[in-house]
Amino acid sequence: MPIDLKAAEQQAVFPYLPYYKDPNRKQALPYAISLYKQGEMQGERQVEGTAPIPFSAKWKVATLPSDLTLCRVEFEGNAELSYELQMENSKFVNYLIDVVSSIRTKGDEGADFPQMFYSELFRIKVVTE
Repeated sequence: MPIDLKAAEQQAVFPYLPYYKDPNRKQALPYAISLYKQGEMQGERQVEGTAPIPFSAKWKVATLPSDLTLCRVEFEGNAELSYELQMENSKFVNYLIDVVSSIRTKGDEGADFPQMFYSELFRIKVVTE
């Protein structure tokens, strides 16, 4: 399922602007909000040394950046490989900004969440130096 990246209306983007300081993230924000409002996406997770793993992500759309979003990710169409994660919309939209950037670089084949999203999804503590 191709991802339709259209810019969201300014009134939907405006409440999120204070959460993102970087100009590049602000530029991608209207597209991330549009993707967020779709409530789902399909993509592929590239794991080093293996074939890409297809996934489907669905989330409940809310209005405010401080509202909570529940996101469910299912891998390979297998309900047993399904995981859920709840976070503030502003944080989830931040991950969707990364998805938008990835799609812009790699096309629909690049539709994937960043590593930090998966660390939270699988509840893995990431050590940064």
